[in-house]
Amino acid sequence: MIGVDWGTSSLRAWRFGPDGAARDMREAPRGIMTVPAGGFPALLSETIGDWLAAGELRVLLCGMVGSRQGWIEAPYLSCPAGAAEIARATVPVPFEGASVRLVPGLTARDAAGVPEVMRGEETKIIGLLPEIGPGEATVCLPGTHPKWIRLQGGRVAGFATAMTGEVFSALSQHTILGRMMDLKAPHAPAAFARGLARAKGRGGLLHHLFGTRTLALMGELTEAEGASYLSGLLIGHEVAAALEAGVAPPIHLTGSAALEPRYAEALAAFGIPFRIHAPDAAARGLWHIAQEIAWS
Repeated sequence: MIGVDWGTSSLRAWRFGPDGAARDMREAPRGIMTVPAGGFPALLSETIGDWLAAGELRVLLCGMVGSRQGWIEAPYLSCPAGAAEIARATVPVPFEGASVRLVPGLTARDAAGVPEVMRGEETKIIGLLPEIGPGEATVCLPGTHPKWIRLQGGRVAGFATAMTGEVFSALSQHTILGRMMDLKAPHAPAAFARGLARAKGRGGLLHHLFGTRTLALMGELTEAEGASYLSGLLIGHEVAAALEAGVAPPIHLTGSAALEPRYAEALAAFGIPFRIHAPDAAARGLWHIAQEIAWS
């Protein structure tokens, strides 16, 4: 069986043995935004053609390849959902020489009734479930749009998304705040911790953001510290919002190698226990979902 995590900017493929162990792995910067119209079948063949020629007949895809901008749109599946529900909702994809299916994304609604969506993260969650167990749990997936996911009974019960990474990029590159920081400077742990501490205080995020400028104007925050302070401020507000909504410690943390340590530091600053998991959850999730599919 072959599993493929095909996102916006990259593609990763695994060839699994009968025991679920990944025997081979390939990665390329060929996300869906690089694929010309009608080019998905050819690129998939180019990436895993030799595995197919060697006898692999089943391919499971997850990620943005199943979005409206991808190969074929796989409709969102409503929560609660686990491996069995996701497997039943996979979408067949016409492809010469193999049975190919797409994992659907998930949708839920927040406390105010506003819709939430994820596409790709659901597969990582399924990969983590054997380690987490069937009880109530909270998973945090750092990234451009980090997710806070609530698990119950071995299924995704609901989730919330923050725009922390994208907001950091926009503020640091396209506002006056960016003119007062050196984005190439190494991470400054003390400034990051200072931003986390500020996020715990009163005044709200918008007021706190302006303080990033005034601290620099008054010589109390250097250019080399600015980006780390801003990162701490944004991640701190994200964590505070998640705690306000309710979590089930320890927080299960997995995702970007660059961001994991920041979130670990933030959770520690808020006094929340956490557990860091290995980063190959998507591969394990593809394998587990594939075992639930009635392949044709």
